[in-house]
Amino acid sequence: MKRFGIFMALTLVILATGIADAQQSCCPKPNQMQTLAMNTNFMAAHLPPEPIDFTPTKGSMMTFPVGTAVEGHAYYVPSEGPTMRVLILFHEWWGLNDYIKREAEMWQKKLGDIDVYAVDLYDGNVATSPDSASLLMSGLNNNRAEEIIKGLIKKIGHKKIATLGWCMGGSWSFTASVLAGEQAVGCVMYYGFPEKNLSKVKPLKADVLYIYGTKDKFIMKTDVGALGLRVKNLGFAFTENDYDADHAFANPSNPKYDKKSATEAGAAALKFLQQHLGL
Repeated sequence: MKRFGIFMALTLVILATGIADAQQSCCPKPNQMQTLAMNTNFMAAHLPPEPIDFTPTKGSMMTFPVGTAVEGHAYYVPSEGPTMRVLILFHEWWGLNDYIKREAEMWQKKLGDIDVYAVDLYDGNVATSPDSASLLMSGLNNNRAEEIIKGLIKKIGHKKIATLGWCMGGSWSFTASVLAGEQAVGCVMYYGFPEKNLSKVKPLKADVLYIYGTKDKFIMKTDVGALGLRVKNLGFAFTENDYDADHAFANPSNPKYDKKSATEAGAAALKFLQQHLGL
């Protein structure tokens, strides 16, 4: 009970801060991700990630300008030589931890002629428990996150950009593809929250692969279908791959991890990225 009381007190502080910020922004209401971050069932579905023995082989942390604000950070895994292809990865609600860094190295190795950036939306903060992850995700400043993405796109320069993210990161993968404009060539969303604001969907210039677990209790299939219809109405392809699995099924540190479904989804994502990046 004492722990719950502390958590609720911290949540109220974050909500109060969010209300104050909202009075100065164009987005006064908490979004779907922020609301779900405080859902006790959602929290219970995510056990703390187990420590992994990860040693970087090619990648390293780097910084980049973010307008006039504090610089942004990303884990950067470069191609062997100059390339015009880029993949931007977006972390789950835990933050840019070793699991995501390992994913960055894995995707660079699989794709080859490409630079991979795993962007940090939490400005260096990493959660190790559902309580702390909930606080970080619910307290994420969307304007700051978008500015970080814009700063990274500017740093990348005029290259082909594909995006991929998991859960919260799946939603930001979509946002990043929108922000990349004509540079965007493909977006992969692993069980991300579908964008419901039509004005934020309209600028999209890329095909989308949506990876969905049919046992997911947090992402509604009807919402995924609605997003797909909007993307198709813009003249772009929206492919939904369904798997008999739960939310976060592709994360090996999650209790609902489904190796078979994760392997199949990974193969589909790889094929999609290779086709859209011309690899």
